[in-house]
Amino acid sequence: MSTQGVQSEPESVDHLRQIRQVTLPERVERLADAYDAHFEERDRFLWQWIYSLFPSFTLSSVAEEHAAHVREQKTILTMYVTVLDDLVEHRGDRRTFREACRLPCDVVDADPGRAAVDTETFAFVERLWTEFADGLADAPRREEFADIFAYDFSQTADAMEYSALLSDNPSMANLTGATQYDSHNMVMFPYADVDLMYSPGFDQRDLGTLRNTLWDLQEMARIGNWLTTWEREVVEGDYSAGIVVAAIEEGVVSPTEVAATDEREAVVEAIRESGMDRRFRRRWQRIYEDVRARHATADSVDLATLVTGMETVFEYHLATEGLK
Repeated sequence: MSTQGVQSEPESVDHLRQIRQVTLPERVERLADAYDAHFEERDRFLWQWIYSLFPSFTLSSVAEEHAAHVREQKTILTMYVTVLDDLVEHRGDRRTFREACRLPCDVVDADPGRAAVDTETFAFVERLWTEFADGLADAPRREEFADIFAYDFSQTADAMEYSALLSDNPSMANLTGATQYDSHNMVMFPYADVDLMYSPGFDQRDLGTLRNTLWDLQEMARIGNWLTTWEREVVEGDYSAGIVVAAIEEGVVSPTEVAATDEREAVVEAIRESGMDRRFRRRWQRIYEDVRARHATADSVDLATLVTGMETVFEYHLATEGLK
């Protein structure tokens, strides 16, 4: 696939058809029903989308007997992260967000009774986290990678808070921050940690090489997401996408224009006409070519297949623009 052109319509239609035909596992279906009762921000399509996509970038080291369960676990983790993201970005409920972020932390217990916390919403978020955490009980290497997962998840939580902070303060926009902070919203490291918990044959000596590769793949995933969501996000008052940040940084639009509620459609049009999206497509392609040319090797996990899988991730982003 070349990212220089637009994805062909038949290919996009085929991806959409495959996603819509996905039947979610019973555990995920129950949680999706509960989500629908509490939230309006997301359509069930999003859970079908990520569930159908996980096999493309799951580590080859995951034991076959655990593959289906790992796929469910990561889908539930996605639901948890998505609800947190919606709390802080769409609802502006930072108190509930911060308490809910304590759930994965063994040091400080969450306190849903804290002032101004939405207890009903918190109860649902806690249900999501408990379902995910309990689902790790059979992971052969859960304890071995628990601390790494906790750290990586904290980076994801920080990314969500950074994104909300940037939308409130567009004058602080800078592409370095968007790349280094906001990319963690893609959850690539926590996903890999879950895979490793179910990878009995993975050699710890390959961990550094794997994580080095994940840094590039995470940015690639973020670019794909930015390209297909930035217009909707601007209209909703979210200015954290790298494409928008770069446009502010280079003077295509000003922080004042971005923050003005009556200027959002004009902001979208100005960024669209600037060709900023083409620049980010080229950046995706450069990262992809660079990481493939690096030929990183690890004896206990197939990094080449993992990298190739990101091409599918990108295709799925393009095929579902405006749907998630």
